[in-house]
Amino acid sequence: MTVSDISPFKGSMMCVTLSGGGLLQEMKIYIHSDIIRQSGISKGMEISEEEADRLIYLNDLRRARERALYLMESRDHSYRELFDKLEKNYSEEICFEVCNRLAEMGVINDRRYAEKLCRQLFEVKKLGRYRVKQEMRLRGLTPEIIEEAMENFSEEDEPALRLEKLVEQKYERYLTDRKGVLKVKNALVRKGYSFGEIKEVLELYDLDFDD
Repeated sequence: MTVSDISPFKGSMMCVTLSGGGLLQEMKIYIHSDIIRQSGISKGMEISEEEADRLIYLNDLRRARERALYLMESRDHSYRELFDKLEKNYSEEICFEVCNRLAEMGVINDRRYAEKLCRQLFEVKKLGRYRVKQEMRLRGLTPEIIEEAMENFSEEDEPALRLEKLVEQKYERYLTDRKGVLKVKNALVRKGYSFGEIKEVLELYDLDFDD
């Protein structure tokens, strides 16, 4: 195939026109100017179909890397979570290459992310252990890393005291009748607290509603 034309497209993207490739008389591919420069592509030169495919791969790789860095700037992601988001638009090979490289650079660090996420779910969202574990699994973290993060946190965590504070700050005003108590219990179950933990804290309140 012959590079019959290279022209500006949008921003730093260039339109590369290839001609004489098999059944197709002409084909246009859109490649970043940096890749064209680094690959030494110029008008009039001959390139193979494999070289054209390589240009497209490098361009997709660049776009995937930029997308990954954008996502990581907005918030931390686990390896699996970032991979799944990239795979919606890029090949598995590209996703592995981008995520592996970011992990090597320390941009992706599942243990660091797990520790930060664990603390946020416990301290900010005031979730119970079951719900915390569930949320961490949904973020693509492995069971080993989840258990490690939760074990480290539990060394300084006092779940009974945390739940007691949560009820006092957010739910105490509902503990005036049976309906309110049921509402509080259901809310705490959704937050991931066990029935035993809920029962222990609610026993601190006078909840005898008998006439």
